[in-house]
Amino acid sequence: MTIDVVPLTPTIGAEVRGVDLAGPLDEPVMKEIEQALYRHLVLFFRDQDITPVQQVDFARWFGPFEYHPFAKPHPDHDEMTVLDQTTPEHDGANSWHSDSSFMENPAWGSVLRAVQLPPLGGDTCWANMYAAYDALSDRMKQLLDGATALHDILVPLQKAVTYGHSAVASVEETRAKWPAARHPVVRTHPQTGRKLLYVNNNFTTRICELAEDESRVVLGFLLDHIKRPDFQVRFTWSPNAVVLWDNRCTQHYAVPDYSGHRRVMHRVTLEGERPR
Repeated sequence: MTIDVVPLTPTIGAEVRGVDLAGPLDEPVMKEIEQALYRHLVLFFRDQDITPVQQVDFARWFGPFEYHPFAKPHPDHDEMTVLDQTTPEHDGANSWHSDSSFMENPAWGSVLRAVQLPPLGGDTCWANMYAAYDALSDRMKQLLDGATALHDILVPLQKAVTYGHSAVASVEETRAKWPAARHPVVRTHPQTGRKLLYVNNNFTTRICELAEDESRVVLGFLLDHIKRPDFQVRFTWSPNAVVLWDNRCTQHYAVPDYSGHRRVMHRVTLEGERPR
C-alpha cells in the first residue's frame, strides 16, 4: 500500500490519503504513518467509516492507552472517551491546551473521530510548539531552559463537573488523587530530540523558579505567544474524519461557534512519558 501525505501548512498538519483505517494495516504502513506524524505533528484522515473497535485497534499500535481521570468513557469501550457537546463555550476545550499535562506522564497523543457534527462550525486548531520555542529570542530561551512549571487539574475539573462532562463523584477526592505536577517549561521530544515550549492555558499555573508576579508576567507572555497564527493549522471537520496528533509537541483549540447544536466525537488517548 502506498499512502499520500499532503502538507496543509509549512509549519504543521498534513492530510493522509490512500489509507483505510478499518485495517488491518501492515507494519510498514503504520511506520510510515508514524514518521509522517513526527514530521507534521498532526495528521488528518478523511472519510474513515470505522467502528469504535477499529478506532481503538488503530490507536493501539502507537502504545498503551491513557484512562482519563474525569472524562466520560464510552459505554462499551473503556479505552475511549465521548465528547458530547452542545455548549462549547463552557466545555474547557476552547482555550489552547495540551491534554492531561496535570499528570506525571501526560498523554502521548490522541486519535479523534467525528461522529456527529453541527451544520456549521466546530473546527479544531492545532499549534506547533517546536515553532513556538524556536521563535523566542535567545535571551528568553536562556531564561526558560531549565525552568519548571506547575500543572494543575483543579479549574478544568471544576468546569467539567459543573457542565456535566465528568463522571467523578467528588472534585476534592479527584484533586487529592491528582496533585499538581511539575514539568519543564521547555521539554525535549523523546523521538525527535527537538526542544519545544511546554506550558498551556488550561493547566499551567506558575513558573516555579520565578517570584509570583514575575511568573504571572512571563507565563502570560508565553500563553499569548503560542497563539500566533503562523504556528497553526485549522481543520474543518467532515463526517467520519479522523485526526491523529502528537500531544507532546502540539496544543489544540476547539472553536466554540456551534452553541445549540450537537457535536459528538470519539477520542482514544495514548499514555505518554514523563517530560524531560
